[in-house]
Amino acid sequence: MAPGSGGGFGRRSLLRGAAVSSAALALPTLSCAAPAQARSGRPVARWGTQVGDVTATSGLVWVRSDRPARMIVETAATEAFRNARTWTGPVVGAGTDCTGVTAVHGLPPGEQIHYRVRLADPDDPRRSGEPLTGTFRTAPAHRRDGVRFLWSGDLAGQGWGINPDRGGYRVYADMRRRDPDFFLCSGDNIYADSPIEAQVTLPDGRIWRNVTTEEKAKVAETTAEFRGAFRYNLQDHHLRAFNAQVPTITQWDDHEVHNNWYPGQLLDDDRYTVKDADVLAARSLRAFSEYFPIRTLRPGREGRVYRVVRHGPLLDVFVLDMRRYRNANSPGRQTDDPQGILGAEQLRWLKRELSRSRAVWKVIASDMPLGLVVPDGKENVEAVAQGDPGAPLGRELQMAELLRHIKHRRITGTVWLTTDVHYTSAQHYAPERAAFKDFEPFWEFVSGPLHAGGFPAVKLDGTFGPRQAFVQAPDRANTSPAESPQYFGEIDIDGGSGEMTVRLRRDSGPGDGREGDDVLFSKVLQPGRVGQ
Repeated sequence: MAPGSGGGFGRRSLLRGAAVSSAALALPTLSCAAPAQARSGRPVARWGTQVGDVTATSGLVWVRSDRPARMIVETAATEAFRNARTWTGPVVGAGTDCTGVTAVHGLPPGEQIHYRVRLADPDDPRRSGEPLTGTFRTAPAHRRDGVRFLWSGDLAGQGWGINPDRGGYRVYADMRRRDPDFFLCSGDNIYADSPIEAQVTLPDGRIWRNVTTEEKAKVAETTAEFRGAFRYNLQDHHLRAFNAQVPTITQWDDHEVHNNWYPGQLLDDDRYTVKDADVLAARSLRAFSEYFPIRTLRPGREGRVYRVVRHGPLLDVFVLDMRRYRNANSPGRQTDDPQGILGAEQLRWLKRELSRSRAVWKVIASDMPLGLVVPDGKENVEAVAQGDPGAPLGRELQMAELLRHIKHRRITGTVWLTTDVHYTSAQHYAPERAAFKDFEPFWEFVSGPLHAGGFPAVKLDGTFGPRQAFVQAPDRANTSPAESPQYFGEIDIDGGSGEMTVRLRRDSGPGDGREGDDVLFSKVLQPGRVGQ
């Protein structure tokens, strides 16, 4: 949303109430399959609500109940809910961990939508719990309205969980104040392979305390443990308040399953009794589909994470899945690699949808960076770049094919956004600096983590000619959120000029010596260009 757009009054009023009602930091992790005596009374939704994959006329509303219940959603133009429309959703139950999604459609474009979710006893609709309220903006029908969104990723990583002494996931309060149209989460929504301990001793002797749960006491292997990992984050009141205001576009990456996993992998990790990464991935994907409202991925149905979310005339977001279809991690020196990191089918889809797009800007939401060398052990690489600055090899061959397609089809306004490496940076790619030259210049922006360990910057690979315009990273591995800033990116697209302004931001850090201007880097990009 462009600065000064309407719709703010109702949202601000709503969130003042949300802040008061969500004061408790730690929540019980009562299963929806708990004994009847633990579920007396009316259905309760302790984990908040969220909205996903919003378009100009539709959205997906999510909720979790503490017991089987009928999900009922109302939408209206104001928080008074006069002339509300009612949407009867599913009966949620143990098969989806008592989570449910209801699609709302036929909404007015570019408007503030207020909604409330009620959970009713399936056998007696008169017995319903207190409604949860939220709000979101539909995508604009006209480019003059502009767009603002944020992106980041990596939550509760490396054992840095919800710390009540620091107020929990405070970065979500910083992001909520930016009042974006939506939030793009670029993966690692959980760290299924990182248990959360009650306390951790920091290098200076201070104690970091975590909220803990039974499911997060070990690595996730069962479906119930994966569900518990997704549920863990929803204990945080900042995240629940953010979800009540800001719709999401969510993708996944490795830590939804295991660090650096790939299809067909057998884990060499003594913490696991289940060694087959494909088995773990299937269980995680089931929980992932239950805990996020994603249009192409519904619980109990065959689906996919990759998709395009259209946000009016100014913006299409192409959400990639660089995890489920990749080949095995290797040194990346193959001279022929049709599977690559996307798989052949996803690459065909991406080329086709980019060619069809008429949006001014085409954001490619990538799980992993293109030109940063992300290692997997001593020999293998985890991302695309493999450290050889020469002609494309391995997974770089697939990216070269995509970049060549963008150039020769004259596809304008492509920008790459990613997270993954736990620091923030901006890279400009240009053929005059590259070994592979059949592409047009483009930018890649990195931001994160949201709340995880910070890590030093990795080196660049010269194949596609990256030049780092900005980087900020810690000088040692796994710096805690108490020691290193957490990062998110912001994009404003002006409705008049069509200009895209990219800002790399950090959390405001109240009380830990990091107060001040949180904009670290800013870049204005011009519309209508194949490369810039």
